Amino acid sequence: MDFHAWQLWILAAVIAGALEIALPGFVMLWFSAGALAASLAAALGLGLHVQLTLFMLVSVALFAASRTLFKKAFMRNASTLKTGVDAMVGQEAVVTEALVEGHGGTVRINGELWSARPLGGPMAEGELVIVEQVEGLKLWVRRPAASLEVPPKQKKEGR
Repeated sequence: MDFHAWQLWILAAVIAGALEIALPGFVMLWFSAGALAASLAAALGLGLHVQLTLFMLVSVALFAASRTLFKKAFMRNASTLKTGVDAMVGQEAVVTEALVEGHGGTVRINGELWSARPLGGPMAEGELVIVEQVEGLKLWVRRPAASLEVPPKQKKEGR
């Protein structure tokens, strides 16, 4: 049986496509597209070097661009997920040690104790507060009904 180069590239594209179905992760899909581009070059009578170069260029370009393509297509309306300390801002906490202006105290948030500073006056033990900002290992908190205030600039302490 006499095979032409374009037929071998089509066979490679079909095999890569079948592997894409069997394997997770949209990787073989790009090699399948590269093989289809190389089969077109072979059908036009271009040399093996051109076919291999076209296969590599198309495969690598699609592989590199796939993150951007999928992000734009599937993550268009997705909100960013906040984790760690970024997720604390806006959450409720309970005062476990009274918060006094200039001294601070302790709050419990997500089962953890954190050093906290009050915004808008002292806060009693057991009071519900909202985390306004995280600064290092210290939370700036306010009462739920309090207006949003910016914490005063603190002097950097030498360590």
